[in-house]
Amino acid sequence: MSYEPRPELTDAGNPAKPEGAAGTEMLHYMNEEHADLTEWGLQLLSYEEHDRILDIGCGGGATLKRLTNLAPGGSFVGVDYAEASVALSKETNADAVAAGKMEIVSGAVQALPFSDATFTKAVTVESFYFWEDPVGSLSEVRRVLKDGGVFLLISEIYERDDLTAHIRDNIRKYDMNVPGKEEFLELFRAAGFSETILHTKDGEFWIAVEGRKS
Repeated sequence: MSYEPRPELTDAGNPAKPEGAAGTEMLHYMNEEHADLTEWGLQLLSYEEHDRILDIGCGGGATLKRLTNLAPGGSFVGVDYAEASVALSKETNADAVAAGKMEIVSGAVQALPFSDATFTKAVTVESFYFWEDPVGSLSEVRRVLKDGGVFLLISEIYERDDLTAHIRDNIRKYDMNVPGKEEFLELFRAAGFSETILHTKDGEFWIAVEGRKS
């Protein structure tokens, strides 16, 4: 399902690093905007009773909230380098945070504030566009996964011939990193993921890239 673009809200909120009231408003919008994409992507994984799951670039916190329903016996951590995102994710998931099932922390993907082999699963939704040093950042994600752990990257935009002029304008405007399907797989392999799978959704321009750490 397509969402109704609101370019004025995106511009004011700064998707690369949301700030202030405008950033928070945009994050609320993105919680709704990415709902169907996120629901589809997260259903691609199977969940275990004692999963420890990391959401990278947790934004407005909606992905974390969905994960608590998919893995009710798990524990969860969200990380984002934007203060507005950390604050709203805590608000969105106040019950889980209060119960000790979830932690939301500040941090950047290129230097994740976690020990090696901490998580069984990691996900990111619509944040890869803004990652510095894609292979280095993906290697950092791999570092914090346990052996056998899985990372799932979910995105609505990837390089293809039929991208609209509006999307291409935004790619230039926000200096977004937008690989194509095969390039995504190459990046994952270069970062050391031993098994890679590309998922697409019929009728939608949705993509999910899955990498496993052996």
